[in-house]
Amino acid sequence: MSSKLNRRDKQDDEQIVMLRRAFSMFDSQKQGKIEKDKIRTILNTMVHNYDDLELDRMLDSEDADGSGKLNFDSYVRVALHFLDEDDEALQKELKEAFRLYDKEGNGYIPTSSLREILAALDDQLTPDQLNEMIAEIDTDASGTVDFDGSGALAHF
Repeated sequence: MSSKLNRRDKQDDEQIVMLRRAFSMFDSQKQGKIEKDKIRTILNTMVHNYDDLELDRMLDSEDADGSGKLNFDSYVRVALHFLDEDDEALQKELKEAFRLYDKEGNGYIPTSSLREILAALDDQLTPDQLNEMIAEIDTDASGTVDFDGSGALAHF
């Protein structure tokens, strides 16, 4: 269990570093704030789908002083909300694709099928990235992975 938490903490730390870099790129005058429209631009590059109205509501609620700009903490709250939603949507797509590939209903599929699923869900993944992901998921090197809610794939 702690390895799952450590992986999530590491993932969260990596997301914060990525968000900090993006924030810094748009905070060109180093004021510690960026415009709301720039946050939308950042999210367009990081999140596959999001609700524009929900984003507008969140941006407005985080812009307490009405300046049209958000500080880093407010920006992170908004970005993580949509990144988490995007992760949940991807997890749902992955589970559905897994079910389609598990034709016999065994609860597992070969890693070759998982590679196809991952490549279809994110066409930006390189072969090396796919290999790393497969190695992380197929921890026992059995050549199969399961999606039973407790396996590595379910928490990926």
